Formats: sequence, C-alpha cells, structure tokens
Amino acid sequence: MIAKIGKGSNMYGAILYNQQKVDKENGTVLLLNKIPDTVDGRYSVAYFNKCFEPYLSANIKTEKTVRHISLNPDPADKVSDEQFMEMAQEYMERMGYGNQPYIVFKHTDIDRMHIHIVSTCVAIDGKKIPDDYDHPRSMAICRDLETKYNLQKATEQEHKQSNKVFKPVDYHKGDIKSQIASVVRYLPKHYSFTSMGSYNALLSLFNITAEEVKGERNGQPVNGLVYVALDENGNKASNPFKASLFGKDAGVAQLQKHFEQSKEKMKTTPIRSVLKNTIELAIHTTNNEIEFKKQLTEQGINTVVRRNNEGRIYGMTFIDHEGRTVWNGSQLDRNLSANAFNDWWNNGNKPEPKIQDSPVSNTNTLENLPTTDFFEFISQEHSSNSDLGLFNLLSDAQGEDYEEEQFANKMRKKKKRGRKW
Repeated sequence: MIAKIGKGSNMYGAILYNQQKVDKENGTVLLLNKIPDTVDGRYSVAYFNKCFEPYLSANIKTEKTVRHISLNPDPADKVSDEQFMEMAQEYMERMGYGNQPYIVFKHTDIDRMHIHIVSTCVAIDGKKIPDDYDHPRSMAICRDLETKYNLQKATEQEHKQSNKVFKPVDYHKGDIKSQIASVVRYLPKHYSFTSMGSYNALLSLFNITAEEVKGERNGQPVNGLVYVALDENGNKASNPFKASLFGKDAGVAQLQKHFEQSKEKMKTTPIRSVLKNTIELAIHTTNNEIEFKKQLTEQGINTVVRRNNEGRIYGMTFIDHEGRTVWNGSQLDRNLSANAFNDWWNNGNKPEPKIQDSPVSNTNTLENLPTTDFFEFISQEHSSNSDLGLFNLLSDAQGEDYEEEQFANKMRKKKKRGRKW
C-alpha cells in the first residue's frame, strides 16, 4: 500500500477536490471524525470547511495547517468500505490525529479503489501536532496494515531502491567523469523512464545532460551518446564524455531496451493514478508555479519544466522518487499537459473547476445550526479549553465564508471575460 502525505494551507481547495468526486458520483464520504453529521447524509464544501474553522482560527503560528493523505492499496487488493474505515482510523490514530476532525473520502473514478483523508495538524488549543519523521512512521503503519488486512506488500526492490542515494554532480570539485559515472551507471537500475526526454529530465536533477550523436564511420551509420555536466543554471560545464566510458547501461542500445521495458511496467503500476491524484490536488490548492513545485517536492515529487527562448512551456515532467518513475504530464492525463500549465503560469488561466456542491437542506447547514449546538459538539472532549475564547469566533463565521467568496469572485470575473473551463 502506498501512502502520500500532502501538507498545505488551503483547506477549501483540499475539500473541494474530494467533494467534486462525490458530486460527480465518483466518490463517497466514508467516515467523519469529530465532525457533525447531517440528517440526510449530504454535504457541501462550505459545510465541511466551516467544521474546521474553530481549529484553523485557533492556530498560533503553524503555516501549513492542512493535511491531505491518500492511502492506496494495490489494484489486486479487494478492500471493503468497513476495512477502509478501520484502516483510516488506525492510520490517523497512530499518526497522532485520532482526536482531530477529519473526513475520509473513497474515490471510485478509477479501477483501483483508494481513500483520501482531509484533516488539520492544528489542535483545538492552537498548537501544532508534532509531525517529525512522519514519512517513516507512515511507511511502518502501511506495512502493518498490509499484514493485518492481508494486502499486497511493497516489493523488496522498492525498499532497496528507497535506500539508494544519488548525489548531483558538482563541477567545482573536479573528477567530473567519476561523478557522472556514479549516477549514469546505476540510474536505469532504479528508475523507470520511457524516452530520452524523460531520461534527460531525470538527469537534470543531478546536473547532467545526455546528447545523442549521429553520423557515419567507415560508411556505416553511428548512433552514440555523450554525457555533459551542467552548472547551477543548467549550462554546460564540462567537455562531453562518451557513454562507452560508463558501461553498456549508459549507452543508446541499452537505454532503448530500458525505454520499452519501462513502458510495459508503467502501464500497470498503481503509482500512475496516485501521482495523477497528487498533482491534481496540487493544482487545486496552490496559486503559482513556486507553490505548486514546493508542495510536490515535499511529497517526493520533482517537477521539471522545459521552456523555449520565448518562455513558452513545451514540456512537463514529473519524477516520483518514492515510486522511482518518470512521467510526462500528458502521459498521466491530457489535462496535465505542457499546454495546460503554460496557459496557467504564462497566461493566468488556472483550470479552476466550477463549484458544484451537493445541495444540503437548510436545516442541515452550519449557517443555520445554533452556535451553542456546534459548540457543545466540539467542546465535549475539550472542556478544559473553553476559557480560550476560541468558540466566540463561530458567531463571526456564521455570515460569510471568505475563501468561498474569493472563489466565487474569480469565477464571476472569468465568466465576464468569456472563458470556458
């Protein structure tokens, strides 16, 4: 089972991403923890967002208050809703979020069923729940859940790969040939990639580029490869080194075989859908290229953007270091292509989805819930904190939701400009 932990500051965007799946009948709400249920079991983004408001309003100094976690069993695993709920509860309890409000969504828009959990790391007293070493703790919990529920286990190869560390080339240190060799001799053994372009995107993380050399020798066509070190700005910083200096795995012929093998392997890997969901969430919850890249980097995913001299984006590559795979955006989904990101980052046309909240009857919305009822629900296990005055903020929150208003204003402006999404 693969777990992804997203850390951000946009609660509304995280809820919107999941609730839209429910609205389009591609998902369901499986479980609510520390969140009031509704009479008819129907919810909206605004409803859920307000449920987190007392915790977010209490925040003292935490910058990234949102936790968005996905638990992804292998496609071969058959997991019931009851098991998903049990796994979510155990996972959140052991990660330290058992007393936090959280929502468990099940996504059904792809063949591989999986769940998303939206929560906050801010406790009701405004302090941050410790998240040191959360990645290794998460991996240990996943291994235990695999055993407990008889799920497919992560392969030994994946464990070995996660222990392999490659260092970027530093041309200042000299002996560039040996530095390049330490990367290119072993990189194909640990990462799957399907083209020279995706290979170069991966190499760029290590300050290396590969160039194909074509010509003739004794009347015969020659197709070779050379490697060059790059500086911190991506400019060439060394003479070219022939691929033959680094063994057969670094040459054209062997790489072509690797491309074909990777294509077959990546057709069936569950990592594809996990990565797609993670990237789509980052689009929903970030506002620009810097925020987008940073959010993905924190989840072990590098984004390599290729631009021409005019600044137009013509290539988007995503490198998932946990799954050790390299993907072009268009491989994952046409909505993740270079054109889509160029339209966002260069033209300001972010692919914002329209709000399609499930209707909630007036008697069930937080706007019409008596403040005292909601106060009693949240304060049942936090009565000692009642002197903090946090719940006085609830009455101020009854009027308008500022994030929702901002979202609606954006949509109205786009409508006036005649844009379609």
